[in-house]
Amino acid sequence: MRKLLRVPFAFFFLLAALWLPSCRDTDQNNGSDSSLVKSFNHKVAYDWNELFLEVERYAAGYRPGPAPRALAYMGLSAYEACIAGMPEYNSIANLYNLNIPEVNENEIYHWPTVVNASYAALMPRFFPNASSDLKQKMQALENFHLDNARAQVSDAIVDRSINHGREVAEAIWAYSVSDQVGHNHYLDPFQGYDWQAEYQKEGDWRPTFPGPGRPMGGVWGGARTFAINENEKLCRPPLAYSTSNTSALYAQALEVYSQNTPTLSYEGEWVGEFWSDDLLNLTFSPGPRWLAIGNQVLIAENSDLETALFMNVKVGLALNDASVGCWNSKYHYNVERPQSYINRVIDPNWKPALYNPLTGEEGVTPSFPAYPSGHSTMGAAGAEALSSIFGYDYAMADRCHENRTEFEGKPRFFSSFYEMAEENAWSRVPLGVHYRMDCTEGVRYGYAIGRKVNNLPWKK
Repeated sequence: MRKLLRVPFAFFFLLAALWLPSCRDTDQNNGSDSSLVKSFNHKVAYDWNELFLEVERYAAGYRPGPAPRALAYMGLSAYEACIAGMPEYNSIANLYNLNIPEVNENEIYHWPTVVNASYAALMPRFFPNASSDLKQKMQALENFHLDNARAQVSDAIVDRSINHGREVAEAIWAYSVSDQVGHNHYLDPFQGYDWQAEYQKEGDWRPTFPGPGRPMGGVWGGARTFAINENEKLCRPPLAYSTSNTSALYAQALEVYSQNTPTLSYEGEWVGEFWSDDLLNLTFSPGPRWLAIGNQVLIAENSDLETALFMNVKVGLALNDASVGCWNSKYHYNVERPQSYINRVIDPNWKPALYNPLTGEEGVTPSFPAYPSGHSTMGAAGAEALSSIFGYDYAMADRCHENRTEFEGKPRFFSSFYEMAEENAWSRVPLGVHYRMDCTEGVRYGYAIGRKVNNLPWKK
């Protein structure tokens, strides 16, 4: 079993400041064919991923869908910008009627610089409200990799590579802006859904507290997808609503209730906290968690840049489509949360186990319908994408939250990405925020979406 180390992003910048002169060979291709993307290491993609995870952690309005969406577009831009140096891969731009600027076949490009320019052009646009400190980190990271490039190749090659990366980013950004639902959704994540008008029968979703008292992502199901069509934006139906103590739904509510009544076990609390990623400012969100997992694999496998770009675009597209399909399904079926059902039918004083250590709030439930689980759907889609690249039996320790003190940060060990996806899904039950049906259908649906992304014409 591989043991993986996830390097903190702040530590990277400390080393950069102290040792920049000795690090200028980071992107060198060791004498390999510089016309090929795979001749370079993964570092530039890894570093931008790490910065994304930090920026997104503090980005209000980006949960659940806008953050995965940003990953999709930024990953697609870097992939398409470098496709000329990836002879085994196809451009997928024609699937979306994208007019991507092409390289000059008679000129040399420095592919890490192309990637650097693409991310540097797009990340500030997807996160325009990031703090000045985080914007400075974006600029510092761009400059770091730019300095490395100028130490290795001529200014003419660097400038040409920058221009190409930026031109492709401009084309992708224009495509992003044309998505009327997805573009700028983060500015008002509660838009377009009047729960009081929609709440018409017992069992429909209603707000839970503590919380904003409004439903989040009500229109997100209308955002653009890349691999699934409109008919595939809807998962299978949930169990029939019933308050009978002999019904399947009552049994599932009782299962949730029994997990933390009277108290949650150590294992249940550890698993629940380990996969939570619910809370703004505390961790990155549930979708990008799978980018953090993928970044650990890039380090463990010493992956090349081609593999990193393929990982980024597949994981990004899978998470985007999973978020859209899941939220379209959530508001189609409009299933209330276990908290509402249990308080009305079983125990009026019961609370979920989700706790916010930053605010002290207890008994938190995410503010949108239960079915299917977003964690489960996005997790399975991300696991499917990662498995298709690194193997369906890839064993690893997930160290995403190692050394965190606000909750149990110990790593957990897994024999496959699928095992991770299954535990991620189950974690929502002991936490008290989902029924089992939300999670099992979310996993099934997420795998199906991930396979649709896998089946895009990536390879020649």
